[in-house]
Amino acid sequence: MTRHFLRDDDISPAEQAEILDRALELKRDRFAVKPLAGPQTVAVIFDKSSTRTRVSFAVGIADLGGSPLIISTASSQLGGKETASDTARVLERQVAAIVWRTYGQAGLEEMANGTTVPVVNALSDDFHPCQLLADLLTIREHRGDLAGLTIAFLGDGASNMAQSYLLAGATAGMHVRVASPAAYAPNAQVVAEAAAIAARTGGSVSLHTDPREAVAGVDVVVTDTWVSMGKEEEKADRLAVFGDYRVDNTMMALAKADAHFMHCLPADRGYEVTADVIDGPQSIIWDEAENRLHAQKSLLVWLLAQNAA
Repeated sequence: MTRHFLRDDDISPAEQAEILDRALELKRDRFAVKPLAGPQTVAVIFDKSSTRTRVSFAVGIADLGGSPLIISTASSQLGGKETASDTARVLERQVAAIVWRTYGQAGLEEMANGTTVPVVNALSDDFHPCQLLADLLTIREHRGDLAGLTIAFLGDGASNMAQSYLLAGATAGMHVRVASPAAYAPNAQVVAEAAAIAARTGGSVSLHTDPREAVAGVDVVVTDTWVSMGKEEEKADRLAVFGDYRVDNTMMALAKADAHFMHCLPADRGYEVTADVIDGPQSIIWDEAENRLHAQKSLLVWLLAQNAA
C-alpha cells in the first residue's frame, strides 16, 4: 500500500522520530543522499500563494537530485475540467511524488486514493503537517528531547496549525495546550484523536479560553496569523475577537524564563505577535523557516524508501 503524508498522524511516533533524525543528518550534509537522481521529477502543485513552501520544496527536491515541476492550478486542468484522482493517475506515470498546497483536505485524500506515488500535504485548511515536522525539528534542536515538553498555541484553535500541533505534538509525547475563543476551538474529532495518541505516548492535550492560563510555565509559545488565506472577509471580526491572544512580552513572561517563541510565517506584526517578541532573543522563527527544507527533504527520502519496499 502506498504511503502518503496527508495528516500529522499518518506516521507513527517511531516514524516521526526517524524522519526527524534523518532531517538532522541532512541539515549537517545537505547533499548526502540523492534518491531522486536521474533527475526524477516531483510535481509541486499550488492552489494558494506561497513563499516558504515553494522555495523549500523546490530547493529540497533539487538537493535530492531531482527536478521540481511547479504547477499552478490556475493554469492547469486540476479543479476545473479534471478531478484530483484523474490528475493523479496522469502524474503518477511521469513523476516520483506529488506535493499539493490546497484548500480542502478531501481533495488531497481523493488524489492519494487515485495514485501509486506518495502524495504530500503541503498545506490544507485542516492541517499543515510539513510545517509541524519543521517545528518539531526546531524545538528538538533548541530544547532536546521532545517528549515531556509543554507547548502553548495561542489564537485560532480551528486553524490548520493548531490542529496539526495537537496531532504532531501528541505523537511526539508533548503536552499541547491550545488557547482560543470558544467559537474558534479545534475540531472535536481532531482533539479526540490527538488525546488518544497522547494516551499512548505519555503526552497530553488541553483546550483553554484563557491564554494566560495556557502559557503559564510552558517551554514553547506558538502563534499564527489570525486571518488565514480564504478568511480575509472576516478580518475585522477576527482582529476584535483575538486581541487578548496577542503574544507580547507580558505574555511571554508567563512562560518559562528560557521559553522559545515560534511562528510559521508570514506574520502580521502588531496583530498576533509584537515586533519585540518576533525579533527578540526568545524567537527561533528563522531556524524554523530554514528547517522546512531539511524536514521536507527527510520526509521525501522516507516516503520514497517506504514505497520502494
